[in-house]
Amino acid sequence: MSLLNNLVSALTGGSGNAGGMGQIAQIAMQNPQLMQVAASMLSAGNKHGGLAGMLAKFQQAGMGEVAQSWVGSGANQPVAPSQIEQVFGTAGMDRIAAKAGVARDDAPGLLAQILPVLVDQMTPKGAAPQQAPANADALLGMLGGLLGKR
Repeated sequence: MSLLNNLVSALTGGSGNAGGMGQIAQIAMQNPQLMQVAASMLSAGNKHGGLAGMLAKFQQAGMGEVAQSWVGSGANQPVAPSQIEQVFGTAGMDRIAAKAGVARDDAPGLLAQILPVLVDQMTPKGAAPQQAPANADALLGMLGGLLGKR
């Protein structure tokens, strides 16, 4: 079973559906490249600064509170597709959609669903991990492990 399958199984509790988590798992099953791209955005080894860099982008776009809610131990605040577009910009969304193999118009909405869950699962104690994974495969493996312990 691949890391992605492990992650999807953990997200759904093995049942194929667990409310919003099931929806995320369904997106991941339909487009594993998108999950890989989203995980690579949070990986420590990426050129944009990983989780800290992404949180800084949200802060600069005036949405730091939203992104911090995903890190904190409380409820995750939702993010709108238009806000994702604002954070990553038109060119950034074009690149993300192309890498993920999704329609350009779908990319912001899909990321709006996936990023809060990934960040939340990556920060189970309300803080970024001391030693962040250096690549997307390591991050997906870590997330799969965390989700399996829920």
